Order: sequence, then structure tokens, then C-alpha cells
Amino acid sequence: MEINSGEIATLKVVEQFNAAFNRQDVIAIMELMTPDCIFGEPYPPPDGSMYEGQEAVRAYWERFFAESPLANFTFYDLFASTDRAVVRWTYHWVEKDGKKGHIQGVDVLRVRDGQIAEKFSYVKG
Repeated sequence: MEINSGEIATLKVVEQFNAAFNRQDVIAIMELMTPDCIFGEPYPPPDGSMYEGQEAVRAYWERFFAESPLANFTFYDLFASTDRAVVRWTYHWVEKDGKKGHIQGVDVLRVRDGQIAEKFSYVKG
């Protein structure tokens, strides 16, 4: 099975986004998201929260990294189909008392014109 150029472009954008995420580079993250981007986070259960547009999504990432300065994701099983991608990940953190934690999940993404238009995160548990 051949990978088409749309799949390659989608994979590249998602890989760039994931690398910026692990650098906690909010500027680079937002440059990779469309002006009308949507982010669906998994908390609070059962439906999570939705953030729409650059301003709301940027504020979420800034708050997320401020509250979790040692946040790190390990990414596995990234695959794409034209403008859609799925990536499985493990999120690792260190709490203020030094206790380490992790959770596993997946992201379902949509890429439009070389930027991420939608990112929906789902976690196990």
C-alpha cells in the first residue's frame, strides 16, 4: 500500500506539533493550528471541555504548561489517512510533591492546509 502526498503532509504536521508540544513551545504549537482551531480535552469526565479559536486554545496550552512544567509525552503509532491522523501517547508528569504519574490516550486530529484544525484527546480510565 502506497502512502499518498496528503498522508505524508498530514504526518509531517502532526510530528512537528508533537515535537513543539514536548518543547512546550506554545508559539510553535499555535503556528501549527488554524485560526478557527478546535481542541477537545478529556477533562472533566465524561464529556471533557471544548476550546475554539486561537485565543482560547492558546490560553489552554499556556495554563496546561504552567501547571505541569515537566509535562512530557511519548508518542506511538502515528498514522494518517489524507487529512486525518490518530496518535497513541503516554503523558508523563511530576506533581509538586515529586510524585510521578502517567496516563495513556489517543489524539484524533484533522489537518487543513498544512495546519491542525481539530485535536480531540481521549484517555484510558
